[in-house]
Amino acid sequence: MNIKIIGSGCYIPTQVITNNDFDQFDFRDESGKPFNDNNQRIAKKLQMITGIEERRYVENNLTTSDIGTIAAQKAIENAHIDPETIDQIIFAHNFGDIKHGTIQSDNVPSLASRVKHNLKIKNPNCIAYDMLFGCPGWLQGVINAYAMMQSGLAKRCLIIGAETLSRTIDLHDRDSMIYADGAGATIFESKTEEGGILAVNSASYTLEEAFFIHYGKSYHPDLDPDTKYIKMYGRKIYEFALTCVPLAMKACMDKSGVPISKIKKVMIHQANEKMDEAIVKRFFELYNMEMPEYVMPMNIHKLGNSSVATLPTLYDMIINKQIDHHQLEKGDILLFASVGAGMNINAFVYQL
Repeated sequence: MNIKIIGSGCYIPTQVITNNDFDQFDFRDESGKPFNDNNQRIAKKLQMITGIEERRYVENNLTTSDIGTIAAQKAIENAHIDPETIDQIIFAHNFGDIKHGTIQSDNVPSLASRVKHNLKIKNPNCIAYDMLFGCPGWLQGVINAYAMMQSGLAKRCLIIGAETLSRTIDLHDRDSMIYADGAGATIFESKTEEGGILAVNSASYTLEEAFFIHYGKSYHPDLDPDTKYIKMYGRKIYEFALTCVPLAMKACMDKSGVPISKIKKVMIHQANEKMDEAIVKRFFELYNMEMPEYVMPMNIHKLGNSSVATLPTLYDMIINKQIDHHQLEKGDILLFASVGAGMNINAFVYQL
């Protein structure tokens, strides 16, 4: 049996936050001192490095499980299936439901259970559980579902990636400009058709790298040090990603047995445009090839980094022909790859 995508959907929040919206923020360095640069120059530097011009934030009345439900409903409709036939719901996120105006994360019940409840699925044999794996969480959910379907323990799985990072950021940290909200969902099914998932690869680097992304206090010295926000060591992550991610992608590609020349698209986590370009370029260099034109679709310019939501959202947008110069046809080979908190890396090769 082959494991194939039969439906996809995404939810892109309606609040557009441009780089100009950060103009009045009080950005500070790790020691709590204000930067000498003004915010316009800080934002311009960020755009040059990351490619981010805009990002999306959720409406005040919505939570992560809410937008995950919307994306899941769209995927179910796109697949033309009865939701009662879903064997597993895997919800990838990192911070649970955080209501607007609060700082407390709510993970009980699990977000997957909430989505199953929202979808009104009665079937008790539809197992719902969450995946905490950093930004690669949706992809790891796919790998878990693949293993279950290969073993015969599931036939149809719904994998969701959703996050509301706008509610976890320190407004005094310039890295807060990177993060965004969003949700994407895909339904995989065991089928007799050719194609589907051809190979998978996953790794966790924790000895030196575990806390490259972590929870830490605000950079403003007057704020409560016990209130924590998402923090990262950007330079260390960049160096780690450029060293380890291309090798993981190559290992996955080699497992698949597909020639590198057959790759149509590299679907990489939308974290930082320059970093992603450097990773993909180095990946092709491992095969003594130049990076082909239009091989790496991007939506980070308008959507920012929405963590686990970036890959399923990117796939759904391409399938629906919403990204210029990027279209897919039956038989095309895709390489999905991601890196993030943990530090975790994963990839899978997929044939449409």
